[in-house]
Amino acid sequence: MASNKEEVKLFGMKASPFVCRVEIALKLKGVEYKYEVEKFQNLSDTLINYNPVYKKVPVLVHNDKPIAESLVIIEYIDETWKQNPILPSDPSKRALARFWSKFIDDKWLDAIIKVSSTLDEKEIEKGIEETEVALQFLEGELKDKFFGGEEIGLVDITGVFISFWLPIVQEVIGLKLFTSEKFPKLYNWSQDFNNHPIVKEILPPRLETLLAFERSRSESLAASK
Repeated sequence: MASNKEEVKLFGMKASPFVCRVEIALKLKGVEYKYEVEKFQNLSDTLINYNPVYKKVPVLVHNDKPIAESLVIIEYIDETWKQNPILPSDPSKRALARFWSKFIDDKWLDAIIKVSSTLDEKEIEKGIEETEVALQFLEGELKDKFFGGEEIGLVDITGVFISFWLPIVQEVIGLKLFTSEKFPKLYNWSQDFNNHPIVKEILPPRLETLLAFERSRSESLAASK
């Protein structure tokens, strides 16, 4: 755990899946931290000073050293606090975990953004197809209770987007992309992950998150007209 001499701060927003990832990693490690709440479209000067390149959350500050980008932060956490490893010790398995985490952000996330951020039917249709292909790849990759085996690992934490946020997205847009019939293993994984005591403690209230996403989507669609 973080010693008394260490200072750990997390700059974030409760509705952010990227921040949620970092919180889960910190809690899994038993690291005590101070949460600095940022406001959407009104970021603090402190946050921007810590992350002048991207100007966004999350940012982890450890003993005055800032680290940005959720997956980079998680690896930093895993390397700094050795208890309860998030990445495997085997190099090939560690590389594979990084591969699938990047796949979620590069392939699945891009696809679901297409579905949820446009009214163009062709773009929506293309996004649905890409989303389902990505989910099918993940369905085939899941061999145990979690992607990390019997314990939560990097891919599981990255996949909080799918386990918690995807059902909210599909409810708002009125589609059934992620069901137990289409993806039985992945769906069961999502239930186990969301109900893990540490994850359950971190996840934001569902209704509040749904309303926030619905409001954000409406504003985005209105601005694009």
